[in-house]
Amino acid sequence: MSGPLAADGRVTAAVGAVDWPAVRAGLDDVGGASAGTLLDAETCRQLVDAYEDDALFRSTIDMARFRFGSGGYRYFAAPLPPVIQQLREALWPHLLPVAREWARRRGLLASWPNELGEWLERCHAAGQTRPTPLLLRYGGGDWNALHRDLYGELVFPLQVVIGLDRPGVDYDGGEFVLVEQRPRSQSRATVFALGQGEALVFTTADRPIRSAKGWSAAPVRHGVSVLRRGRRHTLGVLFHDAT
Repeated sequence: MSGPLAADGRVTAAVGAVDWPAVRAGLDDVGGASAGTLLDAETCRQLVDAYEDDALFRSTIDMARFRFGSGGYRYFAAPLPPVIQQLREALWPHLLPVAREWARRRGLLASWPNELGEWLERCHAAGQTRPTPLLLRYGGGDWNALHRDLYGELVFPLQVVIGLDRPGVDYDGGEFVLVEQRPRSQSRATVFALGQGEALVFTTADRPIRSAKGWSAAPVRHGVSVLRRGRRHTLGVLFHDAT
């Protein structure tokens, strides 16, 4: 495919150049970590413009209507734009070892196959056939309530969000927030400001933490703080599809 949202080798190269040991350390520390810049400014602009193209999407959500916060998001239809498909495929082999290690710590079955395509086939066989990558848009005063992106029985424990606008230039506020519910303790919040094209890897639902009896799961939810000015767009890349 040529033209807007076409795939080329730059995305795969950028993913391959990430300091993945540092990402794994951040995930183990707070449940989220920057993977650096994965998309260039032109691709970010194309994705922002794509929000208006109805043909690309299967569903549009008004967050205020469902009391999810304020703002909107749109789920991409199949087939996914090539650049998003390439992101999914390039990220999968780097995230898979973390998912397996987290499952091992908790004594769970690490059922994810080596190939993303095989995993998505399993999702589809289980009735999870709808793509979950999405574009989100926030204007002044908008925000996103704390939540977890669970769309069916089959779940991949890591996902990625990529900033598409320039913080401090195109908008103010709108920080990405992770809140971890710590066992027998107060919850902990961690805040990230995403640069244009910058990817954040974070836990979908929980992360393993050490406890007196070994490893336990700390539930984690994510959201977005109030946007004070401007307009903010992000790309969400998930690795399990929806029912």
